[in-house]
Amino acid sequence: MKITDLKPSALWGHFAEICAIPHPSHHEEKIRAFIVDFAKTHKLEHFVDEADNVIIRKPASPGMEGRKGIVLQAHLDMVPQANGDKTNAAGQPFDFTRDPIEPFVDGELVKARGTTLGADNGIGVAAMLAILESSDLKHGPLEAFFTATEETGMVGAFGLKPGELQGDILINLDSERQHELCTGCAGGTDANIELPYSAEPVPQGYKAVAVEVKGLKGGHSGIEIILGRANANKVLMRTLRPHLFSSGASHPAENVRLASVDGGGLRNAIPREARAVVLVLPDYYATFTEAVAEMERIVTKEFAGIEEGVSLKVSSADAPKNILPVDTARNLADMVCICPNGVVSMSVAMPGLVQTSSNLARVVSDGTSVKMHALMRSSVRSEKEFVGERIVGLCRLVGATCELTGSYDGWNPNMSSPILKTMAASYETLFGEKPEITAVHAGLECGIIGGVYPNLDMISCGPTIRFPHSPDEEVNIASVERFWRFLVHTLETAPSK
Repeated sequence: MKITDLKPSALWGHFAEICAIPHPSHHEEKIRAFIVDFAKTHKLEHFVDEADNVIIRKPASPGMEGRKGIVLQAHLDMVPQANGDKTNAAGQPFDFTRDPIEPFVDGELVKARGTTLGADNGIGVAAMLAILESSDLKHGPLEAFFTATEETGMVGAFGLKPGELQGDILINLDSERQHELCTGCAGGTDANIELPYSAEPVPQGYKAVAVEVKGLKGGHSGIEIILGRANANKVLMRTLRPHLFSSGASHPAENVRLASVDGGGLRNAIPREARAVVLVLPDYYATFTEAVAEMERIVTKEFAGIEEGVSLKVSSADAPKNILPVDTARNLADMVCICPNGVVSMSVAMPGLVQTSSNLARVVSDGTSVKMHALMRSSVRSEKEFVGERIVGLCRLVGATCELTGSYDGWNPNMSSPILKTMAASYETLFGEKPEITAVHAGLECGIIGGVYPNLDMISCGPTIRFPHSPDEEVNIASVERFWRFLVHTLETAPSK
């Protein structure tokens, strides 16, 4: 069976067209041209704004002119991830800027052969095209808002200007569980920290060793922060800190000197691993290794039921070229241990939802400075800003600098939202059960769009998509049909002005 044989045929037909057009992030020219040509073919008002977003307008169907205007929104780009052995039809390494996605039906699912499928957010885009071309659906005034480069910075949403959208309600089609209505998301701010130092020569009489934290689960720093998983950067510096302040009993030299540190990775991932190279005095080595082993037992006990594979080990290392000054190493250890990390506050409006968090994602030295990166998230701007102020103040105390960048607003849940009430009732009418009302502690474009259009009534929904951003991505076929029916019914029952 081909995906074009699936129902609803209009939606799946457009999704097949989208899969055939290369559209990874930052390479959306072809898919954008396809959307513009679609608007021209169907004689629909349209324009491309300065941020490369495409906006198409469709008048209300007869008798629906008095309904509130609805903006349907989805992003044009997809995450380009492929298996290492994936090749194209010519046997060459797969190239997302050139080669089409190869979707196929696998029982109840649609997948792609060796790559991401792009159901995130291609199903939403396809649904919008199917609605725009339909001549028999009932709806009020419609706008289709196709945003650019969402996956790598929400570029299109950030570039949206006042006056470009005319609607009263925005329905984001980028959620990934069909039975849920998403009513809120977190905003974010990056803290870019730098602790400068003048490297010192390696002193004589020390043994070089590596201290490594491994085996942690890590995970998404927004969605999975509530799970309370260990942060490898924190574990590493918690381990080293007491020894960086310790001096030998028979001489003034410090027992342990820090040479380098390299912990964490992606800004939006909970750090799983961290490594430091340190110098240890020979007569302190046994004490040090025993202390590291004891810290492994402590962390394992503290995170029992959360982290099963905690590994904290000492191993031999090559002699470093230089080391950090004593005061810098101590300031670094203090800062990492004190820096806000994990859940800061929980939502009152939606119990069980994280409202504010911080993730100390990266700590790495380069011979002249230690650079750190933290990502703060919150659905409440003032709380997010206050966490940033705390980090800036901490940096000031230890002689580091901190630049807060990339700030975007969250989307605070509004349980009195008219479109929420409409869609909850619509879902129950269609499927005989109540939808789950949720919010997500991660970024959706709604938070940014709402900052430009604060009076928009917003909600997010979508089909069931599993393992997005990976070659295992799959979309449930039955959920797409339910998503379509639900969206069509919502348009028919949209609130009046």
